[in-house]
Amino acid sequence: MQKIGIIGGSGLSDYPLFKISKTITTTNSYGQPSGPLLSGKIGNTDVVFLPRHGKGHTIPPSQVNYRANIIALKEAACTHIIATTACGSLRENHQRGDFVVLDQFIDFTKRRINTFYEKFEPGNPEHTPMAEPFDHQLRNIIKEVCQSKNIPYHPKGTVVTIEGPRFSTKAESNLFRMFGADVINMSIATECALAKEAKIPYAAIALVTDFDCWKEDEEEVSWHIVLEEFKNNVDVMQQIIYNTIQKINSAES
Repeated sequence: MQKIGIIGGSGLSDYPLFKISKTITTTNSYGQPSGPLLSGKIGNTDVVFLPRHGKGHTIPPSQVNYRANIIALKEAACTHIIATTACGSLRENHQRGDFVVLDQFIDFTKRRINTFYEKFEPGNPEHTPMAEPFDHQLRNIIKEVCQSKNIPYHPKGTVVTIEGPRFSTKAESNLFRMFGADVINMSIATECALAKEAKIPYAAIALVTDFDCWKEDEEEVSWHIVLEEFKNNVDVMQQIIYNTIQKINSAES
């Protein structure tokens, strides 16, 4: 039986996707997650929703307890995790309102704990392969949904994750473009790496909300711009998630 964990990023924390049947307040060996787990169903599939930044977006990206969040979903018996994120475009052809099915990340964070392995058992060092960080099957399902619904999307993309909560300087933004990154955000690399270590299939849907600050003919990114663009597209994001979960259920049945 499948149970899908949904991690709602910027703009989605206060938009429930389903009728909530249970609210679970929990803690684990890594501390308290960002908020209570909201449990319910989408169709016949059990789902658990966790707002990455807490209700009302009160937790800055550098202060999110990513380890507690992933373990909370694992202990809730989630078999897959779908995450959403707002992102800035680093490419001319990644326009506002486009969705990106991420396939690679560059971790540019500086002060986070991004692993569960604080020590190794004697003779058993754990070095998790990360060549393909996002789950291939989940990504394919998301792409099929976007294509079938005529939703503007990019079938792959590299996200650079910065520490935050500040936005980039122009020099940094241009450096990330030189790295080959397509979009930029403040959460996904940390979260994805931990999900991979926890052996939970994980995929992330990024919504382009701005052009960071590299593009001279565009307004410099601000929180107001990010939130407004996400609000304009939240219904489409919900549609992608809803139909993806339906497809996961039918693919596994």
